[in-house]
Amino acid sequence: GAAALAGSLEGLNQQFVPKLHYAKGNYFSVAGRAPFSRLVYPVPEPGGLGVHLTLDLDGVARFGPDVEWTDQLDYRVDPARGERFYSEIRKYWPDLADGSLQPAYSGIRPKLSGPGEANADFVVQDVAVHGVDSLVNLFGIESPGLTSCLTIADHVAQCLAPKL
Repeated sequence: GAAALAGSLEGLNQQFVPKLHYAKGNYFSVAGRAPFSRLVYPVPEPGGLGVHLTLDLDGVARFGPDVEWTDQLDYRVDPARGERFYSEIRKYWPDLADGSLQPAYSGIRPKLSGPGEANADFVVQDVAVHGVDSLVNLFGIESPGLTSCLTIADHVAQCLAPKL
């Protein structure tokens, strides 16, 4: 909601509010045990990291995310999307049995670039950019921005600290 909030602020020129695109990432889990004890990250795909393998604390394998461009914040996972996962997963698990994937969960990533556009990094804007005192805009923060959240928080605190 950062773009909508920034767009509603008086005094902020709308040229500094980017159009956000939403990339839904669906995940599927596998019934039974997967033969992996480590994470698997394939070559990234346009808009995402590719269908990779993560393991939860119970050792359950989850595969995803895919990239589904959307205009809605709908977190339901369409079971039919799982069919596309089999060929990607079989690149590193050729023995994956048909019918073994089940919908797990989804997430929606705010992106500054849309389908067919070059990937754009997240944006941090402060008074030096937009001219509004005590306002720091953060747009398109997704991974690795989430991994960097403490560093981003330190930067925001420095932007808002009184100048001595």
